[in-house]
Amino acid sequence: MVELTTPLASEGLEKLKTGDKVFLSGVIYTARDAAHRRIIQAIEEKKPLPFPLGGSVIFYVGPTPAPPGKPIGSAGPTTSGRMDPYTPILLQKGVKGFIGKGKRSMEVREALKRFGGIYFVATGGAGALLSHCIKTSEVIAYEDLGPEAVHRLEVERFPVLVANDIHGNDIFEKGIEKYRIP
Repeated sequence: MVELTTPLASEGLEKLKTGDKVFLSGVIYTARDAAHRRIIQAIEEKKPLPFPLGGSVIFYVGPTPAPPGKPIGSAGPTTSGRMDPYTPILLQKGVKGFIGKGKRSMEVREALKRFGGIYFVATGGAGALLSHCIKTSEVIAYEDLGPEAVHRLEVERFPVLVANDIHGNDIFEKGIEKYRIP
């Protein structure tokens, strides 16, 4: 198991390989479709961004409301493919990691290689369990989006798996190859 602390730097990421199990600790940010559109618009219009992009990790999640005494409700990953149009721009601007579920496009995989980023997958359907690794949650932008607002999360030993490494490898392709019947 590899332990990483955010913000991430490319130098530490080249050692990661597809399939590596990772515990993430530190600050990560949430963003889904609508928030991504707004962040890209802010970049294009040279307006202030909701969080520093350099070394950041974006978790594709729309968490449920926090129950009493907890910082957040269920926080399971959403399908990542919807964010593919925005990912290369965010990588170019310094984002180093993304957490979601499902495959990424070839364009995203190439951008991960070019800009030294990692795509992690978290276990879908396990949002209640994942929320135990989230120590604090604060809405920092786009509150009008409800659960899709941008949150700043402090996580401790948040379990993820490397799906796409900076070398262009893809866990989904490797899985198919491993179990292909000749």
